[in-house]
Amino acid sequence: MIRKILMCGNEACGEGAILAGCKFYAGYPITPQNELTAYLAKRMNETNGIFIQAESELAAINMVFGAAAAGVRAMTSSSSPGISLKQEGISYMVGCELPCVIVNMQRGGPGLGNIATSQADYFQAVKGGGHGDYNLIVLAPASAQELLEYTYLAFDMADKYRNPVFILGDGLLGQMMEPISINFKNPPANIPKPWALTGCKGRKPNIIRSLLLGDGALEEHNKHLQEKFGRMKASEVRAETYHINDSDTVVVAYGSAARLAKSAMLKARAKGLKVGLIRPITLWPFPEKLIEDVASRAKRFLVVEMSAGQMVQDVRLAVNGKAKVDFYGRMGGGIPTDEDILERIEASV
Repeated sequence: MIRKILMCGNEACGEGAILAGCKFYAGYPITPQNELTAYLAKRMNETNGIFIQAESELAAINMVFGAAAAGVRAMTSSSSPGISLKQEGISYMVGCELPCVIVNMQRGGPGLGNIATSQADYFQAVKGGGHGDYNLIVLAPASAQELLEYTYLAFDMADKYRNPVFILGDGLLGQMMEPISINFKNPPANIPKPWALTGCKGRKPNIIRSLLLGDGALEEHNKHLQEKFGRMKASEVRAETYHINDSDTVVVAYGSAARLAKSAMLKARAKGLKVGLIRPITLWPFPEKLIEDVASRAKRFLVVEMSAGQMVQDVRLAVNGKAKVDFYGRMGGGIPTDEDILERIEASV
């Protein structure tokens, strides 16, 4: 039976975690993701899970480390500066191959900034904000419905690869209320975790660590991790496209900005302009092959972000000089309108 209910994006994200079988959440309040923490405070109690409001963001990520090491589906969330505080713990979890889900509802920065929406944490998410050579799968929902669905998916991905998975939202998505459908036919994946620390009676003890001091041991571990990241790149690229086969200009945007860009693209086509749209859903792995292929026939790309320009660098790398790449961005909580984007589309047609 399909249930359709009105939820803000933060609540939808929380419900996606509950449906995926999340049994441990540790977080710390920060706007604009507080509704997610409040929602899970209630729902975890109703579903026999554990909710902890930690004393800090550092404590929260390390509590998630412990729960994940015990084999429990675990999650934390925050917003921009709070995510910065979690970076050391995230690096440790990748090094220890521990699955978890981390949610960032971005706010304006740098520093404390403001509580308005932003997309200025792209580099931190996709380039690895912590130390060492590592990657996270980074999912970029564009609606409350997708926050529900991709949070659900993120737990399966995390267990599949034994790696943290990142949900990169923003303040607009987290606060906006939309009707969502709850219709999951498939139960959460039940992936065995023989590596988990569940007590060693009757078996050899498991050891989870990232400190590898033996000669060549850390390099071999890094080679293993890079092979795993390669499998992610080969299998997990996701993107949504519109009218890319006949377009001279292709707009590239993700998250909230993509919704505005889609409206601008449709207005442009109504005027007879050959305009398409690529919406990356996985920011890592990035849909570079898709963009490279489109660059062989399109004349121009317009990248739209609520930042000073971060994803635009990955687009330029994928285009590799085959087409012109322009950028339009707003910063510090500024939100572009579809008319603003349309004006930039028309400027170089």
